Amino acid sequence: MASQHSQSPNRSKMGYRGIRPTVLWRIGEDIPSQLKWVLTILSILLPVGIWFFLAFRGAKFIPWPGDVWTSLLDLSGQGVLQKDTLASCFRVGCGFLLAAVLSVPIGIAMGTFASIRALLEPIIGIVRYMPAPAFIPLLILYFDVGELTKIILIFIGTIFFNVLMIMDAVKFVPKELIETTYTLGGLRHQVLFQVIVPHVIPNIFDAFRVNMAASWNLVVVAELVNANEGLGKRIRLAQRTLSTDRIFGYLIVLGLIGFAIDMFFRLLLRIFCRWAVD
Repeated sequence: MASQHSQSPNRSKMGYRGIRPTVLWRIGEDIPSQLKWVLTILSILLPVGIWFFLAFRGAKFIPWPGDVWTSLLDLSGQGVLQKDTLASCFRVGCGFLLAAVLSVPIGIAMGTFASIRALLEPIIGIVRYMPAPAFIPLLILYFDVGELTKIILIFIGTIFFNVLMIMDAVKFVPKELIETTYTLGGLRHQVLFQVIVPHVIPNIFDAFRVNMAASWNLVVVAELVNANEGLGKRIRLAQRTLSTDRIFGYLIVLGLIGFAIDMFFRLLLRIFCRWAVD
């Protein structure tokens, strides 16, 4: 009996080792840096490889990658690509910045004070489910078809999601931090500005990263409706002539700009919230 009991722990350990997950499937653990780079490169090469394969097989409306590159070089040489990119970036920048400036104090106030949350959360919860493009006819009636309409559309499609994500971040600030601050003689404004705000700054950056994608989606929609220049405008013109090489090219430009913005927010997070990254 004793020998059986002494062998059971060893058997359980061997059984655990036998079913131990590989390095690819460990929950909550990092993978080796070399493997991470291999998987990162594969995430780019696999879609490009599929693209080459479909183009080689002559799939309908799938341009050859070389034609897309040539088209981008041609548009860049004419100065069209730079002008369209700047126009779209300006619209996204204005709309998103306005939404960010307003959403941070509103979201923090809603997460901190239950009275403000009870007042604003129901209406925000309703409006955020209204698709932003549905406001386009009204925005055109109110503000014509100029730049202001496109900026307001991006603002509407971004601010409510920013507010709710920031509010949720504030609601999950540990109560122990707040109670400890009061115990040490802290005042309400000190709890708000020295405890709550620093604690949710990483979440604010994450909210901006996530919702920036919505801003880029909306600028394309706005420019598809009416614009003299912009990436969405150029895609609509290319669609009329079935110039899929230009459509693919502008989609790639949109993706690269979005990726660069995402990396920018990650950099800001590392600079200003190093404790949340390390």
